[in-house]
Amino acid sequence: MRVSRLMLVTLRDDPAEAEIPSHKLLLRAGYIRRVASGIYAYLPLLFRVLQKISAIVREELNATGALETLLPQLQPAELWERSGRWSGYTAGEGIMFHLSDRQGRELGLGPTHEEVITALAADLLRSYRQLPVNLYQIQTKFRDEIRPRFGLMRGREFIMKDGYSFHADEASLRECYGEMDRAYRRIFSRCGLKTVAVEADSGAIGGSASQEFMVTAEAGEDLILSSGDGSYAANQERAVSLAPGAVPLAAQPCTELETPGQSSIEALAAAHGFDPSQIVKVLLLLARCADGSLQPVLVSVRGDQRLNDVKLANAVSARLAPAQGALLSIEPLTPELIRTERLLLDLAAIPFGYLGPDLSDATLAATTGPAAGLGTKPQGRLLPKLLRLTDPTAAELDSFVCGGNSPDLHRVGASWAGLGLKPEAVDLRAAQPGDRCLHDSKQTLVASRGIEVGHIFQLGRKYSEALGARFTNESGTEEALWMGCYGIGVSRLAQAAVEQNHDSNGICWPVAIAPFEVIVVIANLQEPSQRQLGEELYANLLAAGLDALLDDRDERAGVKFKDADLLGIPWRVVVGRGAKDGQVELVQRQGSLKRELAAGDLLAELPGLIAAERSGLLA
Repeated sequence: MRVSRLMLVTLRDDPAEAEIPSHKLLLRAGYIRRVASGIYAYLPLLFRVLQKISAIVREELNATGALETLLPQLQPAELWERSGRWSGYTAGEGIMFHLSDRQGRELGLGPTHEEVITALAADLLRSYRQLPVNLYQIQTKFRDEIRPRFGLMRGREFIMKDGYSFHADEASLRECYGEMDRAYRRIFSRCGLKTVAVEADSGAIGGSASQEFMVTAEAGEDLILSSGDGSYAANQERAVSLAPGAVPLAAQPCTELETPGQSSIEALAAAHGFDPSQIVKVLLLLARCADGSLQPVLVSVRGDQRLNDVKLANAVSARLAPAQGALLSIEPLTPELIRTERLLLDLAAIPFGYLGPDLSDATLAATTGPAAGLGTKPQGRLLPKLLRLTDPTAAELDSFVCGGNSPDLHRVGASWAGLGLKPEAVDLRAAQPGDRCLHDSKQTLVASRGIEVGHIFQLGRKYSEALGARFTNESGTEEALWMGCYGIGVSRLAQAAVEQNHDSNGICWPVAIAPFEVIVVIANLQEPSQRQLGEELYANLLAAGLDALLDDRDERAGVKFKDADLLGIPWRVVVGRGAKDGQVELVQRQGSLKRELAAGDLLAELPGLIAAERSGLLA
């Protein structure tokens, strides 16, 4: 390929829209162009990168026996309704683009394909003799991101490899899960990425176990918590730890304490000398469900701990009645929300800032009636019974300070038995850097940041049971298929590679996924000897099987050198003044090698150097 025919336009300055280094560099180097918010065109250079990543993915997955397929991007709503995910993905802050066709049938643009593949399995897989089956595809996906940002990291259209396996039993599923784990590690290693595998939350996909693969980078959106001995790593949504011990509160009769204006943990502790770990913080929240119901939730956590929103959502989802459907959102039940939603609640009856864990369900009694709590919004209903959840850090306190369920009043020396409660303890706290590890209390959690590039799930039978994907087992009886799910963000991986491999001059592509392995730069196109030698070297490199790019533009040498650094091609051959004597300069983009050699020796050495660099990435 010749640069003069590459439609290459590089930028000197960082684009205003870009926030992180990889986004800036991909735009400046002419790899991508923004078409609309969260929507980018992959220009020829980046498309070559994506092709190389996809080739590595295909090689490794095909070697495991997985089969490539291609599924429709338009998916009927009926399939998603059967799995129970349509409302969750389209209502409220749902991420699915959806539309109606000319017959009024609802369709969605697929952010993922569990429903489609499971419906196909229900038609095609009928006997244990056909199992296991592992299918994958590499395809454009769509997500209606609330806040698209960071270029290809969080876009509304992206390229993804998603795979799905079907099994006769859980043991086979676990075996495939392990095989995909190993294949993913090989894929990321071959792509030249430093990754860490972490325990992860299954999120809206669901399943019993999941693992994320993170590219470590300062600009990563995910916080990774790991132990110093390397035996534990999880994203913060999933991480567990031992909370610091609470400062004991002396056992004493429960007494009331006037606390005017002290509605926060900080104000209460400062005014009376309490340690935050002696206080039970009580939060009143509202969960919105797919059937239109509004479930009030009362959460108790120790005052020095932070609530983990993902753990909370999982706990609430697990406790919703089947008729309520998917959980759409959870938000604090505030006076503003009550007024906005026109809820039939008596604001004066709710002691905001002074809630106790024994807040009575009767507080919500005013919501009963024909309108079921939504005034002029009859499509919803506020349920009159609180869902009560307590984090173990709070449940373990023998004596504590808590709200008095009355304005400007707290209680000191309260206990769970004294309040007449038997709290349901469920892990709701967010693990923090510095916390002690569960597997070894001498180890502490250390924080780093990462970019998720892969995620594997053991889905179990969630989708097969919902969509009727059943097979006949060895004993002749029918049962639901076991299922796994395995994803790699191909376009995100490309940008993550830049985030992890760049310097002040530009991109430093790992050789295996670079758009070209070597760039030949003719310093002065008007000098016949340079032009002739440059053309000869370019032709010889191609004939030797190397992926070469020729900068044949009639530009100043300095411009070409800067562009070569910006583009990040791993090796550069400069044809300059030494061309008359058959001498060229060989420069490694990311390394210390820079030397002159005879043009005749270049072909003998460069393939070995490229192979050594690639093997170094795999070491």
